[in-house]
Amino acid sequence: MIYRCLIQWRSFEVERTSIFDRIIQTIGSAIEVQENNDVLSYWLSNSSTLLLLLQRTLKASGAASLTPQRRRSTSASLFGRMSQGLRGSPQSAGFSFLNGRVLSGLDELRQVEAKYPALLFKQQLTAFLEKIYGMIRDNLKKEISPLLGLCIQAPRMSRASLVKGRSQANAVAQQALIAHWQSIVKSLNNCLKTTRANYVPAFLVKKVFIQIFSFINVQLFNSLLLRRECCSFSNGEYVKAGLAELEQWCHDATEEFAGSAWDELKHIRQAVGFLVIHQKPKKTLKEITNDLCPVLSIQQLYRISTMYWDDKYGTHSVSSDVISRMRVMMMEDSNNAVSSFLLDDDSSIPFTVDDISKSMQQVEVSDIDPPPLIRENSGFSFLLQRAE
Repeated sequence: MIYRCLIQWRSFEVERTSIFDRIIQTIGSAIEVQENNDVLSYWLSNSSTLLLLLQRTLKASGAASLTPQRRRSTSASLFGRMSQGLRGSPQSAGFSFLNGRVLSGLDELRQVEAKYPALLFKQQLTAFLEKIYGMIRDNLKKEISPLLGLCIQAPRMSRASLVKGRSQANAVAQQALIAHWQSIVKSLNNCLKTTRANYVPAFLVKKVFIQIFSFINVQLFNSLLLRRECCSFSNGEYVKAGLAELEQWCHDATEEFAGSAWDELKHIRQAVGFLVIHQKPKKTLKEITNDLCPVLSIQQLYRISTMYWDDKYGTHSVSSDVISRMRVMMMEDSNNAVSSFLLDDDSSIPFTVDDISKSMQQVEVSDIDPPPLIRENSGFSFLLQRAE
């Protein structure tokens, strides 16, 4: 509806207007409550759709032309520039434009020679979209972070019952252990439900979960490598059972919304696979690096191999020969830093405006049911005519 009004009023084609500032201020006020993912999802949905329409409508010319688009390293980088407002130069907007058709009530979106206020508005809207996306992602990170600490190591008492208890006791203990993982699944489901209810594009939902699973991978893997008590056989079984819960969630969420999220857990999956595999002393270095743990570095493999202990069957880690060869390979690695075995969390914005445009092939802009306040205002009669 906002887009239709801006087109009708030719707001994109004027040298001076306050309408864009008022829209930006409204969005900024609405997302001040940063913990409410329902509100954030609503504005992420609307911002992405409006931005897509601008992407396919506005074209720059002359002094207002924009430089090629560049990916931001963080959401704050562009949002920080947005605060400069009208003091910024149009060249800093940095977005290219598409001439794609939109399959909707409008046969084709009319291309508009955009003036500077419209181009700045598009830049600011993009900054808001990146910020809102980051807020939703980070809120989910904060929600599951306390649970991840409980998921990397089984409680001592429950773990003991798994080893020594009878089958019924084992089943009860296993259910208690898996509860932490199920709480993470519940958080994932709530986020999926909220974003879908607000019609957030599947492309953006997918990006959120891919980054969340990458975060889970980093947190669990780093905790495993930093705590020897986590590198036991039975603890590997516990983490493996929890990862199965996440795999099932990806299957239930479908490829449309989960995307390649499961692949983001490769490090922790392979590390756990090493912990629970039998007959480690018989494994060659080639088997370990090529078949069992191809993603892990030598430093990471050495760390896990030397910290491994079997509290269930009393088995041993890899052979001394394999350990020696790992040590030699690490000495030959000139980049062998003390913390080189740890992973870093990537909090960048993993998409561009073009990515969004390409992922959303169809946008309906004609079937609008304005609220009563708009319907009763004769100035918006053009909306009613189109809707009917």
